[in-house]
Amino acid sequence: MSAAEASAGTAAGLMDRIYRHQRHIYDASRKFYLLGRDQLIDGLRPPSGATVLEIGCGTGRNLIRIARRYPDCACYGLDVSGEMLATARASVARAGLEDRISLAQADATDFDPQAMFGLPGFDRIVISYALSMIPPWQGVIAEALRRLDEGGALHIVDFGDQDGLPAAFKAMLLRWLGLFHVTPREDLPGTVRALAEAAGADCRLAAPYRGYAVHAVVTRR
Repeated sequence: MSAAEASAGTAAGLMDRIYRHQRHIYDASRKFYLLGRDQLIDGLRPPSGATVLEIGCGTGRNLIRIARRYPDCACYGLDVSGEMLATARASVARAGLEDRISLAQADATDFDPQAMFGLPGFDRIVISYALSMIPPWQGVIAEALRRLDEGGALHIVDFGDQDGLPAAFKAMLLRWLGLFHVTPREDLPGTVRALAEAAGADCRLAAPYRGYAVHAVVTRR
């Protein structure tokens, strides 16, 4: 087994342990503080017939919303956690979207879309509140940029630095997130900007909700 495979196995095991039971209440509990997800989806604006991938798709909540919002697009999702994917597959089936949403288990830092989905790349890639849970998160962004088709766009939303919010709120939020192995990446904007520049891509950044979240859009020229 390679070092990469061992790392992926460790990450999968950790995520499965964390979400084995939480996955059943994940969407109901997270809707109150995973802010900006629906705004990200509204801003995707994929072309007709586009392919959309979500990295760290979790329960499938976002993919189902994307498939319904853009009915002429094909949707794909990957996650390292088998437990979360089990919930996602059940949710997709209940929504009647099995013919439009394909799911696969994979390491977000090193995946082969051709082997998983028969595609070389994607028109849109979404990463929603997953980078704060993945230790090698910079590698996830770099891999996503590699998998974008020409003219495609990477859309990211995650926790921000909360600089516009009271210090007591930030401290409480960090303690709460730490219980679930979630670590906001305060250098996320700078890292996204640097990786976009290295890839010859355009980058737009915003900090909605007084810095509670970061929203980034990286577009390949």
